[in-house]
Amino acid sequence: MPEKDYYKILDVDKKATTDEIKRAFKKSAMQYHPDRPGGDEKKFKEINEAYQILSDTTKRQQYDQFGSNFEQQGGGFNGGMNWEDFMNATRGGGNSQGFAGFDFGDLFGFGGGGRNNQQDNRGRDIQVDVDVEFKEAAFGIEKTLKIRKQTKCSVCHGEGTEPGSKLETCHTCKGQGQVRHQQQTFLGSMSMVSTCPDCQGRGKKADKACKHCGGDGVVSEANEMNIKIPAGINNGESIRLTGQGEAAPHNGGSGDLYVRVRVLPLHGFHRDGFDIYTEVEINFTQAVLGDKVEIETLDGSAKLMIPEGTQSEQLIRLKGKGITHLGRTSRGDQYVKVKVMVPKKVNKKLKKMLEEMREML
Repeated sequence: MPEKDYYKILDVDKKATTDEIKRAFKKSAMQYHPDRPGGDEKKFKEINEAYQILSDTTKRQQYDQFGSNFEQQGGGFNGGMNWEDFMNATRGGGNSQGFAGFDFGDLFGFGGGGRNNQQDNRGRDIQVDVDVEFKEAAFGIEKTLKIRKQTKCSVCHGEGTEPGSKLETCHTCKGQGQVRHQQQTFLGSMSMVSTCPDCQGRGKKADKACKHCGGDGVVSEANEMNIKIPAGINNGESIRLTGQGEAAPHNGGSGDLYVRVRVLPLHGFHRDGFDIYTEVEINFTQAVLGDKVEIETLDGSAKLMIPEGTQSEQLIRLKGKGITHLGRTSRGDQYVKVKVMVPKKVNKKLKKMLEEMREML
């Protein structure tokens, strides 16, 4: 295995102090982290490996004496850390407190490091499906939804405390909302930070929990609400209602409600964007001489003018008879496809007339 120059990887002098090595690692890690623009996972692994060795006094001495293969000389280094665990730490997975005194939350900007996790407490997002008729989607409608979800407790107003009881500083976390503990990993003993299990990150705890919600501040209830389906919405599109999802325990922020619309098909109508397509059947005489025929539109029955000499499969446009544009009052168009129906059998009189007509054409 080729020798690795850990000092060169971190761009530090061989006489660099621990603080200088730490600063160099922070600078390089921020530059090459795979989740950042221009990141390089391979380079990031090398930087991590170099820091693991040079930040540890014993391993650094062994490296200076035997080189990067010092574990083969009895140094006892097991080849580094679990890469998946390390990436989870730098991405905020579980605990953001890093190794060798590093707080990855401060380094990569995702929290941790003694901050109160209560500010990130948020309720679950909810998605529900609602069926609307084709014409309802075209013009918009208001629907009533019935949803069972976690809502703020009406007795304690989301605090989780029995009315009249007092909120006291949590004895477990001393009001910090987080607890620190040591955990053995591939890197040795690491300092970890997690949400306080007693106060759930609030830093305070009631001497009596609310009897109605059990101290959680939320209860499961059936809710009824009216929502507006906007005119022009299409099948499969969703409406986001901010803060209408589930409530979070202990007065955290509510999640969002996503209403996915399923537009039911309407026989004879086909939608393409904000335009609609329908068909009408006419006979040979109507196609040749022209006529007025009755058709269906989104607004009801209407008369369609068939021009003289209309061809089969010809489209006739009805301006402004289509779907309402989202957020506007204007509408798309309706296109009517004309199908000229030719009789399979004709009587003698009609056949004679057609033969005479053929001579004239």
